[in-house]
Amino acid sequence: MSRSNRFVYILIFVLAIAIVQCKENESDTLTEAVITGPDPRDCICCGGYFIEIDDSTYNFDQLPSLCNLNLMTAEFPIQVYVEWELERKCGDIQYIIIKQIEVKSH
Repeated sequence: MSRSNRFVYILIFVLAIAIVQCKENESDTLTEAVITGPDPRDCICCGGYFIEIDDSTYNFDQLPSLCNLNLMTAEFPIQVYVEWELERKCGDIQYIIIKQIEVKSH
């Protein structure tokens, strides 16, 4: 096998691994969730929006800055994929930060 053929095979192998790795990382970081609507309660820790993730309900205050989803005019519930982390807990209410969000296509 010539040196150039060997290089091409190695390049194809490395690219194939990189593509598979990207797909695995994407599915690992995004979690299915449902934004169920605004939190209408009147309390110190209340406000923002409700989101259900893995049978738990959390609150969040804002979406990532580059997100074009307008929660003020949206119809709920909204099926989404999110990358998130726990931000704070206030009483029984847990707030999260949404790092990335994608609306599920219907």
